[in-house]
Amino acid sequence: MTLINRRRFLTISAVCVAWPAGMASAQTAQWRGTALGASTQMQIVGLGQTQADPVFAKVEAELRRLEAVFSLFQDSQLTRLNRDGRLVAPSLDLLKVLSLSSQLNAASQGAFDPTVQPLWIATAQQADVEAAANLVGWHMVHFDSSEVGFERKGMGLTLNGIAQGYITDQIVALMTREGFGDVLMDMGEIAALGHRADGAAWRAGISQPDGTIVERVSLRDRALATSAPSGTKLEGMSSHILHPKGASQMQALASVSADQAAVADGLSTALCLMSPQEGADMVAQFSGAKIEVLV
Repeated sequence: MTLINRRRFLTISAVCVAWPAGMASAQTAQWRGTALGASTQMQIVGLGQTQADPVFAKVEAELRRLEAVFSLFQDSQLTRLNRDGRLVAPSLDLLKVLSLSSQLNAASQGAFDPTVQPLWIATAQQADVEAAANLVGWHMVHFDSSEVGFERKGMGLTLNGIAQGYITDQIVALMTREGFGDVLMDMGEIAALGHRADGAAWRAGISQPDGTIVERVSLRDRALATSAPSGTKLEGMSSHILHPKGASQMQALASVSADQAAVADGLSTALCLMSPQEGADMVAQFSGAKIEVLV
């Protein structure tokens, strides 16, 4: 499988190739729908359409549930937080992502910072970037089980660099509960459980935004995330991954494998904004995480 130009939360695509452990079949069930405002597709190899439809229904319901937490394009917990500056009774999913974001922010010496949303909007709209920069700073976000809040009016979060990985983890967990032991899933991040039908590890290709493969890796019970600042071309912006202090990106491509897709996603995002040594020090703080490619 080749990682194509990833557009993070702007689009999401899901391709699941799975079969219950020890079972191989030419049958392939397919599902197409939408998630986070974009076309989504899934395939399950080894089941007929009638058998797979109940699984697809559960996946669709889980995507809707997570969309109601993380979407930036419809009414969600995230959009309400950004609108009001506070969110009462945040979901456990949101709290988990915010907690991991705190770990990543500390480990990356501030390079990973979801509060760049106002800076991202100002840059894209060619507005007052200096004023937006004053609204950036993870230390101005406070959260616990009762509330999430910002210290300054006008602040906002983008969870583009981590939530897609978290969603991947949740869909993989659902597939595991449904009894699928050998799963390869691509939802912008790749997650591989078990092995291929022939017993070998899953293989994934890491590619540049133009599709050129730079590395192939074997995956078994691991996730893989790849970030490329130039992977999304937006008018007026040379990169869709912004440094919280306005510094230029340092890496053109970063790919990380880890036990969880959310961890791999966050690390690959931060690596684009750090020197190789700084990045290596950061990744070393997450057990089992590994830099696969850094260009």
